Amino acid sequence: MNATWETKKMGKFTLRFRPYTLELRHVFTVASFSRSTTPVVLTELEYEGVVGYGEASMPPYLGESQDSVCDFLRKVDLSGFDSPFQTAEILHTVDLIAAKNTAAKAALDIALHDLLGKLMQQPFYKIWGLNPDLIPPTSYTIGIDTEEMIRKKVAEASQFKILKVKLGLDTDKMIIDTIRSVTDVPLCADVNQGWKNKEEAVEMAHWLHERNVVFLEQPMPKEMMDENAYLTEHSPIPTIADEACQRLADVTKLQGVYTGINIKLMKCTGMREAKQMAELARALDMKVMLGCMTETSCAISAAAQLAPLVDWADLDGALLIGNDIFDGMYVEDGLCKLPNRPGIGILKN
Repeated sequence: MNATWETKKMGKFTLRFRPYTLELRHVFTVASFSRSTTPVVLTELEYEGVVGYGEASMPPYLGESQDSVCDFLRKVDLSGFDSPFQTAEILHTVDLIAAKNTAAKAALDIALHDLLGKLMQQPFYKIWGLNPDLIPPTSYTIGIDTEEMIRKKVAEASQFKILKVKLGLDTDKMIIDTIRSVTDVPLCADVNQGWKNKEEAVEMAHWLHERNVVFLEQPMPKEMMDENAYLTEHSPIPTIADEACQRLADVTKLQGVYTGINIKLMKCTGMREAKQMAELARALDMKVMLGCMTETSCAISAAAQLAPLVDWADLDGALLIGNDIFDGMYVEDGLCKLPNRPGIGILKN
């Protein structure tokens, strides 16, 4: 469903939004589901003739849909604000509209930041005083698949300096052994809550460490706090909270349970809170990973603005789709490159 734009005028602001469906290059399989498309909602926020772009991406497990995002955006009312530079107040007001709806909130946050950067005529990483040369190499995701398809996907990812591997089923060792038969690049393992036994998880962590896996992402269900803490204490490699870490309020609770956190704009309501989460995690001496959903270059480029703050970047979402409609952050020899354009740095194709 790639519908026409819906327009809402709010004082000095105009908000436009429409559903769009992303088509994946390969069927994407993780421990709990498979899919070949991702629903998104594209947004535009206009102020005095300047337009900022945003996006909400809704993989099924988040509980949001194109309908729920559009319903949320219809409730947004910025008519009480004179300027987009009232950023904190605007986003606080939007956050209070309804609980959760984090991807919908991120769509507006991203558009607002893009708009602000364009009004200041600067890329947002410069506004934040960040150095794009410090962005770590992005990983490229290899979903759960057959040996033949895994080899094909790894061959397609030859430019990347680190690969992210989806685990969590009884094929974990086969997947790692298959990848290791064709490449020795470092790996990170995303288990998507697939492991259930802490002793077996520790055993797997040691096995993976011997095969140059550099960290474990969400190894066990997020509810298993004690078990994840046990694994973190006994694992030779760092553990990263993903499903367990949604928003800023979650970060302090996870200190000691995981080594670090994975920040995603669609989970945390956008760029403003993502930066706050990264800074808080750093203050707590936790590692920071910056991830993504399957997204266009709009949301990916927004996330990339704060990538100089993190230890690991997983910003391959736009590379997994065949119908990106934006030009923005790109990957060259496995490295994220940010265009020197204002805002989040994107152009419409």
